[in-house]
Amino acid sequence: MRLVPPETKPHTSVARLEHHWFPVCFSHELKARRPLARTLAGTPLVVFRTASGEPAALLDRCAHRNVPLAPGKVTGEHLACSYHGWEFDKAGRCQHVPGLCGDLDPERGRRVPAHAARDQDGLVWVYSTADVAPVREPFRFPAPGEGYTVARREVFAPGTMHATLENALDVPHTAFLHGGLFRTAKKRSEIRAVLRRFGDRAEVEYIGEPRPSGLVGRLLSPSGGIVTHFDRFFLPGIAQVEYRIGDENHFLVTSACCPVRDFETRMFAVIQFRLRLPGALVRPLLEPFARRIFAQDVRALAQQSEVIQRFGGEQFESTELDLLGPQIWRLLKAAEAGETAADPDALEYEKEIRLLA
Repeated sequence: MRLVPPETKPHTSVARLEHHWFPVCFSHELKARRPLARTLAGTPLVVFRTASGEPAALLDRCAHRNVPLAPGKVTGEHLACSYHGWEFDKAGRCQHVPGLCGDLDPERGRRVPAHAARDQDGLVWVYSTADVAPVREPFRFPAPGEGYTVARREVFAPGTMHATLENALDVPHTAFLHGGLFRTAKKRSEIRAVLRRFGDRAEVEYIGEPRPSGLVGRLLSPSGGIVTHFDRFFLPGIAQVEYRIGDENHFLVTSACCPVRDFETRMFAVIQFRLRLPGALVRPLLEPFARRIFAQDVRALAQQSEVIQRFGGEQFESTELDLLGPQIWRLLKAAEAGETAADPDALEYEKEIRLLA
């Protein structure tokens, strides 16, 4: 299955998606009077919280003399520039110029582009298109159930958003890059995988999969068992991995990506799990494995990005084992072109394959 022509093609980012929400920080990071500098798809932003507690996001460039707004401070409902003290509201309109006599007309053009911002599920989300009313809502994270342990992590990946999402949802590499930690390449069983694609997402259901044979799998379920396993992608940048083993063991990781630049992605992960063993006991045991697995992924993504830039573009060859990567690519490219399905919940495509896992 070839996704691009055989010749190398120039790299074009798939991360510049208009009219979509992306997380830029955890809610607790956005403190009163302390703006944050963030970058979304190459665009510098300043994110701040007003005195009333509302998040706001503006282009990080003062309309007066082109200095960044992030070093400024929040004064009431406004953000004041650190250079001359011009104050901007959350809509980007200049509301006060120190030393200026007479009334100030905020509609005169002294403004900076503003992006809609929301506090939701412990994250601050920013709308990718400036100066417009949002046409959709941010992704909703699943609410943790009773008895679940929840952990939140922010990580940086040196890869495109597409590569980072595929890495998070790619099963075959785990037996090799993470050999022994999560899966091994030695013992394989034949299982079924059902791929389903909708207008705004894609998922793979693995049927008949035995418990992963690596150290993490044995920790999650020492007695083994058959796994209920789903990998899911949601537009514009959500990766979700779900494992159930019996009635007691449930592991759900939902990661929201923010494309910083072409080859830099910020990922906010929310891990929810309920196990037979107490969560307070398991969590400190799982964290070293998770850090080691992600460090291995970071090295692979960095090598991948280096090769793409060295050759001046991307080139892919896929087999049926590459289940979600091509689907993520297609959905991202369609979203980049502004194509949306009339019914995002309508099943567009379903395919079943057999593989060794």
